[in-house]
Amino acid sequence: MKRKIVRKITLSSFTLVVVLMTVLITVLGAAWRAQAQDAKAPYPSMAPVEQYLMDRNDEIALARSAAPESISRDAEVLVLGRHGYETAVKGKNGFVCVVERGWMGPINGEDAANFWNPKVRGPVCYNPPAARSILPLTYKRTEMVLAGQSKTQIIDGIKTFIKQKLPPLEPGSMSYMMSKEQYLTDSDHHNWIAHLMFYTPLMDGAVWGADLPHSPVMLNPQFDGDPEPIDVFMIPAGRWSDGTADPVR
Repeated sequence: MKRKIVRKITLSSFTLVVVLMTVLITVLGAAWRAQAQDAKAPYPSMAPVEQYLMDRNDEIALARSAAPESISRDAEVLVLGRHGYETAVKGKNGFVCVVERGWMGPINGEDAANFWNPKVRGPVCYNPPAARSILPLTYKRTEMVLAGQSKTQIIDGIKTFIKQKLPPLEPGSMSYMMSKEQYLTDSDHHNWIAHLMFYTPLMDGAVWGADLPHSPVMLNPQFDGDPEPIDVFMIPAGRWSDGTADPVR
């Protein structure tokens, strides 16, 4: 009788050890995979805030370089502070020029590699309709990022913002991204191409002939309904804001 009891206890102990080992292996395996994924991502998390900030005068000049001088000289200019964007220069023509950071790109997926990249500088100049109905998204995303929120919290916050406070998308909303000094990628062509961007509700890119052979129109994955219900169509400008040629690559 004693032997049977001992045997049962031994088997129970053995079973418990097997279960614990299985759990441990699973947990360690998951941690290893997460570390491996982070190792592949060049910018897996936010860098110190200081790395995203610029000298005020340099940022003003870079923001203005987004559009031809005939537009940007009378535009409002924003600069990034520790808690969000601030007005550095009052405007006269309704345009707003700003240097956006990587977190204004796709939040998740293969196009999100530069979300936390502290080197990204995207000078953009919004026309008046876009300044009223697109620029608020820049304010909101930036506010949440600088508050230390996670990507999940940012997505939830944007969804709430869209429902409660975002103005309707105005017809004719567009922007200029023609700065030769833009830094949009770590690849050889940091400044990518000079281009214009047009904002629409979500739609089939084929309506614009986007991404078809020899079509100059491209569908930007910047928002794409994740979470903002906005599409961004891009068209190469062929020249930088200073008038020098930018051959379409």
